[in-house]
Amino acid sequence: MNIQSSSKASDEAAIRSLIDQHVKAVYAKDAAGVLACFTPDYVAFTLEPPLVSAMTGTKQYDAWFATWQGPISTEIRDLDIAVGGDIGVSRSLNRMSSRTSGGDDVEVWYRQTLSFRRLNGVWKIAHVHTSVPFYMDGSFIAATDLKP
Repeated sequence: MNIQSSSKASDEAAIRSLIDQHVKAVYAKDAAGVLACFTPDYVAFTLEPPLVSAMTGTKQYDAWFATWQGPISTEIRDLDIAVGGDIGVSRSLNRMSSRTSGGDDVEVWYRQTLSFRRLNGVWKIAHVHTSVPFYMDGSFIAATDLKP
């Protein structure tokens, strides 16, 4: 393995570790831990409104976490990471599951793309894009019943 390959493998491992850190913070409903994974100028295109989000404070995460009874589990499948210099990107299929504060069990698969930047030698998430397909039968209903 040459130095470039070793560096790429090290960068991919660091990004995997950051993804794991983010998943653990969501599981624990730790808003500060979630925010610690992001760049200062982080932007998200996530499932909830608005179209563009920059949730920079713990208040928004704490409000979302309060809608769940227990931990929020995330399973990541088919994770693929690409790295070049100080930029990285990943794509995966993710399953979120938990119980709502109203007592309903929820399980939903969604697609996720993460963009990463290395800042001062440390990888951070700069952009999140999550989506679910929708039925193209005119109903425009989100296809939350799909599974890989």
